[in-house]
Amino acid sequence: MEIVMNAGRYEARENGVVLARAATKSAAKYHGRKKLEVMPAPKVQEFGINKRFDFVDKLVSMVATKKAKSVIISGPGGLGKTYSVMEALTKSGLRDISAIDSLTLGSKIDLSKCFRFIKGYSTAKGLYRTLYESRNMTLVFDDCDSVLKDPVALNLLKSALDSFSKRYISWNAETRGDSDLPQSFEFKGQIVFITNVDLAKLDQAVKTRSMCIDLAMSTHDKLERMDNIVQSDKFLPDVRRDVKDNALTFLKSKAAVVHDLNLRSLIQITNIANSGDKDWKDLAKYVISQGQ
Repeated sequence: MEIVMNAGRYEARENGVVLARAATKSAAKYHGRKKLEVMPAPKVQEFGINKRFDFVDKLVSMVATKKAKSVIISGPGGLGKTYSVMEALTKSGLRDISAIDSLTLGSKIDLSKCFRFIKGYSTAKGLYRTLYESRNMTLVFDDCDSVLKDPVALNLLKSALDSFSKRYISWNAETRGDSDLPQSFEFKGQIVFITNVDLAKLDQAVKTRSMCIDLAMSTHDKLERMDNIVQSDKFLPDVRRDVKDNALTFLKSKAAVVHDLNLRSLIQITNIANSGDKDWKDLAKYVISQGQ
C-alpha cells in the first residue's frame, strides 16, 4: 500500500485503487489498512493479460463458427473487450447487421452468417423479442447486464443456451399487443456476453452453459495490455510511433494518480502529446488526475 498526496488530501492506494482519503497521512494509512483487511484476496491468474485476450479471439471464433453456443467475457471497461469480440467475429466471416432496425424474414441475407450487437437495458419481454428476431444468428450482449440479473430473462437465456440438440424458448405470459411474437420458437443462434460484472457475481446456471474468460486486471496488467496495443498499427494510425511510446511512458509514471486507468487514458495523453504543445506533460497530468 502507498500513501500519496492528491488535491490537498492523503490517499491510501493499492495497485492504483484508492482505498481511503484523509487529511493526515497516518489517518489515510489506518483506514487503508482497515479496507485491505476486508477486501477479498486477488485471484491469482495463471495466464497473462495478453494471453487471455488471445483466448477471447479463439473462443469467440468458436462461437462464430458454431463450435460453441456461448462465451462470457468479464473484465473492466475501456481496454478492448468489445473491439476484440468484433474483430474475432469479422475475421470468422460474419457480417455486422447491428444497424438494421428490424430484420426482414425471408430476405437474401444469410442470417446464420451475421452478428448483432445489443447494448444497454432490456426487459425480459424485450429479450424474448430479440432472441426471436435473431434466432438464427450470433448475438452479442455488450454491457447489457439487465438480462444477466432479471430472473425471467435468465430463464430465457438458460433455454437459449441449453445443451439439447434443439433449443426451444417459450413465453407463456399474456401477449396482448404482440401478435407477431409466437409463444414458442426454436433458437439456433449463439450468444456472446461482454460485461464489467465480476464472474463470481453472475448466475451459475448461465455460466455453466457458457465458456468464461476472466479479464480482471491489476494496474500492471492494464499497462502490459496497453504496451501490446501501442505496438499495433491499428492504434491511432495517424500518430507517430515515438509519440505513442512517449505517451505510454508518461502514463506509466503517473499511473498512481489516474482516476480510472484504461485505454481512454492512453488515448487522451497521446492526443495531448501529439498536439505540439511544449508543456504537454503538465496538461496531460492535469487531465488524467481529474475526478479523484
